[in-house]
Amino acid sequence: MSTTIYTKPGCPQCTATRRAFDRLGLDYRTVDITRDPAAAQTLRDAGFLQAPVVITDAGSWAGYRPDRIRRLLRQGDAS
Repeated sequence: MSTTIYTKPGCPQCTATRRAFDRLGLDYRTVDITRDPAAAQTLRDAGFLQAPVVITDAGSWAGYRPDRIRRLLRQGDAS
């Protein structure tokens, strides 16, 4: 499953999200939206107004969502 976490510096929810992925052993790539204006604009155009934004094959969400992160782990176990 492909997962991208869009983050920005100084974002506690971004740090918590990355730590949760790391703790559960989930693979992801990170994009710093302060260094990638095109990515930031794409997220705004999609209606995302806060970081982090997590985009997976199974869906997307904004903010620190431990429930959604655990669901990704369960989906990975089922595959």
